[in-house]
Amino acid sequence: MAPRTPKAVIKVDPQKRPWEQEKPLHNRWHPDIPPVAVVQEGELFRVETVDWTGGQIHDNDSAEDVKIIDLSTVHYLSGPIKVLDSAGVPAKPGDLLMVEISNLGPLPGDEWGFTGTFDRENGGGFLTDHFPSATKAIWYFDGIFASSRHIPGVRFPGLIHPGLIGTAPSKELLDIWNSRERKLVEDGENATTLGGILHTRPLANLPLAKGALLGKVESASKEWDRIAGEAARTIPGRENGGNCDIKNLSRGSRVYFPVFVDGANLSMGDMHFSQGDGEVSFCGAIEMSGFLELRCEILRGGMEKYLTPMGPSKLHVNPIFEIGPLEPRFSEWLVFEGISVDESGRQHYLDASIAFKRAVLNAIHYLSKFGYTKEQVYLLLSCCPCEGRISGIVDCPNAVATLAIPIAIFDQDIRPKKEVVPFGPKLINRGDVCKSTYDGALPLTKNLAED
Repeated sequence: MAPRTPKAVIKVDPQKRPWEQEKPLHNRWHPDIPPVAVVQEGELFRVETVDWTGGQIHDNDSAEDVKIIDLSTVHYLSGPIKVLDSAGVPAKPGDLLMVEISNLGPLPGDEWGFTGTFDRENGGGFLTDHFPSATKAIWYFDGIFASSRHIPGVRFPGLIHPGLIGTAPSKELLDIWNSRERKLVEDGENATTLGGILHTRPLANLPLAKGALLGKVESASKEWDRIAGEAARTIPGRENGGNCDIKNLSRGSRVYFPVFVDGANLSMGDMHFSQGDGEVSFCGAIEMSGFLELRCEILRGGMEKYLTPMGPSKLHVNPIFEIGPLEPRFSEWLVFEGISVDESGRQHYLDASIAFKRAVLNAIHYLSKFGYTKEQVYLLLSCCPCEGRISGIVDCPNAVATLAIPIAIFDQDIRPKKEVVPFGPKLINRGDVCKSTYDGALPLTKNLAED
């Protein structure tokens, strides 16, 4: 069979703002956001996306753009895309939508990306108690490889993937999301004490009209006001897929999404050139604009056949991901372990998040002995092809998590040796990432970055 040329269904210009694009983008989940394109199962089609911030971050040596970023606007998504079967009948609630990623990459002429940490008072992050200031590193792409002037001495192949891809929720599912996330916020379950100081991050990002972009919904109308007041933010992954940040969803991958509305209304964005497991700095992959070439198939009645609801509603299901055959090959790894005892020495019961945090902190401390600042290592561990694992979740009271770092990405040997660290005549200074000045009013524990 002759090779097929993908049908371009959504094009973007990264030099234009999201609301200026030829086909309007959206940054909320809602069943009443109309589709902007229609595809038929089996056909190969191409979708282009802006970076998740819509061009708010720039290729320069300042982190002020990360510090003041408007997080009410993200993520900017291309879509929704209505999917029909070969007879022209749309996907129906209860079906599964198989989406195969045939090809993807950066947009031609826009081959660069960024990694960063948000200011503690504007989003924070996984280690915001140690790194309260905004930081940024710029990466350039050379074929399959990425390198950065802000984190020199490392080079690695990217496993390009969409951080965010999913189907639209039904009104019933949307109401479930908003109800359970609002209860989480009201209960205040994220309050933790470290070193005698109370630390909190946003528990959930509830519906917010400010910053909303709703595709083809007419602005300044009662309909826009209603949808903006109900629509879910795109920050977390949910039953529809969404912002799952699974780095292995690259070429050849297949995703089986639950369908909740007629046509499925598939959307995507948040393209990553590379990402480490966990994306630990929050703005943590190598974020970029990009394209995807996709093929869809509708599995009629697939939700009931293949997915088991785990909750009070039949809608409490999750997608199935089939990993593609392509990924970087590494044979040597340095692995860091963490257990569920926090930095203050407090014991937690089988807490995998605490264990993974400790593994990341241990890796940051170690790699900072090789000429890097702790900020550089933090960003690197968020975007390089490192492997995170829950290694033990049964032996009370300690969960065990590991973080494996490929040795080959460095231009020096980072393994422990008898000689002084690092081996060689002198320690090479590796510069630093872009930094902003933290000026928050909250009291801080001693920051890891200041050690």
